[in-house]
Amino acid sequence: MGAIEGILTGFEVALSLEGILFVLLGVFVGTFIGMLPGLGPISAIAIMIPITYGMNPTLALVMMAGVYYGAVFGGSTSSILLNAPGISGTVASSFDGYPMAQNGQAGKALAIAAISSFIGGSISVILLMAFAPMLSSVAISFGPPAYFALMLLGLTAIASLSEGSTVKALISAVIGFMVATIGIDPQTGTARYTFGSTNLLDGIDFLIIALGLFAIAEVGYLIINRHKKSITDAKQLGSLKLSKQDMKEIAGPSGRQSILGFVLGILPGAGATIASFISYISEKRLSKNPETFGKGAVKGLAAPEASNNAATSGSFVPLLSLGIPGSGTTAVMLGAFLVLGVQPGPMLMGDNPEIFWGIIASMYIGNVFLLILNLPLIPYIARVLTVPRPLLISLVVVFSLIGVYAISFSTFDLYLLLAFGVIGFLMRMFAFPAPPFILAFILGGMMEQSFRQAMTSSNGDISVFFTNNISLVLIILSVLSFAFPIIKSMRQNKKEA
Repeated sequence: MGAIEGILTGFEVALSLEGILFVLLGVFVGTFIGMLPGLGPISAIAIMIPITYGMNPTLALVMMAGVYYGAVFGGSTSSILLNAPGISGTVASSFDGYPMAQNGQAGKALAIAAISSFIGGSISVILLMAFAPMLSSVAISFGPPAYFALMLLGLTAIASLSEGSTVKALISAVIGFMVATIGIDPQTGTARYTFGSTNLLDGIDFLIIALGLFAIAEVGYLIINRHKKSITDAKQLGSLKLSKQDMKEIAGPSGRQSILGFVLGILPGAGATIASFISYISEKRLSKNPETFGKGAVKGLAAPEASNNAATSGSFVPLLSLGIPGSGTTAVMLGAFLVLGVQPGPMLMGDNPEIFWGIIASMYIGNVFLLILNLPLIPYIARVLTVPRPLLISLVVVFSLIGVYAISFSTFDLYLLLAFGVIGFLMRMFAFPAPPFILAFILGGMMEQSFRQAMTSSNGDISVFFTNNISLVLIILSVLSFAFPIIKSMRQNKKEA
């Protein structure tokens, strides 16, 4: 079956009455779950697997795919309104989304997030339709040296995430690296920095750190500043209308970062979280006014929102084409495939074209539904800011505790959440930026593992990073990325002198 015939088959499935109902159900459930801090699509899909047993496999998988990208689409809501990321992929959305909400532009911020997410999802689905079979080979070509170089490229942007002192940003990143090493060494099986506690053998979950550094730290800040004028005045919710200038600012970042997010989503292990951070950093570097980022910049919200939704679609490339999950969520999706008697991989397109193309086509239909669902609801969703501050603080704490407890049902994780909340509060009080900590934690583990795998496979020969074409290009880009801000600063100082 050719690509055109396959696409038509996919839309025939997605546009059937049952297809539309299951897509709508999936994106609605996903959006709702994405809004709740800490729950995320993994839990939702895992719960749905036994429910879908015995159902039509195509419709069941279309629905679960809808839950996945629906959760990413809706996850920005709590990030923007409460500074409590709904899922890990929307942490970067809070950097500029939350300041916009504080400035009385909550409606505008949610509208930007919805439109950017739609653009990212739509562009990525088109790319998925056009290049899915071919792009699977690109994912395979990324070995350990290339992965290490990719992570290195991401780390060169730590200085871009600083909001003042670069030294403080580096200190924050070092602490993030240290936390990333906690747990069992994946290669030797040795316990590292667990202090004899079995609760730390599996390391620390990302959501615990994200909710602690952002949500719980924000609660502490609100309590300390409780006598200041509330930012939750109903008159300050703002309009969701976007000006022509806003649309121009959204268009460029959304288009660029959708492509970048899709490419990063293809790579196993990268996913929406890394894609959103790298997109935010790259957009900040491209901006003529980088100082506005972190203070409510439209581009700073549009870039990660477009990227994380595009990465979601990209993560289906290795799953559908190779049978390899590219993220934790697609790993659960792989289990759903197998439970329903479907084997994803190279033979899926030929043996079950209605499933392969049906899932892809349903993503575009689902993105349209998400835009239709979310835009009219924005004025009502934004009313959460009118909730009295004591009640709002209580809700943030309760949802954060529930979200963290749902990860592993461990009370120890709740203590960790509070500990990182205190750390995040102190970092905020002493002007240590939290984003470098988060970025270093995300990339640190993958970077270490890729480096050690590359060195093991080459018998300790460091030249393996320079003989691999992909890693060599990425290392050159890393050097340029590191040198560019220094050269720019030197020229500026020379001009001032």
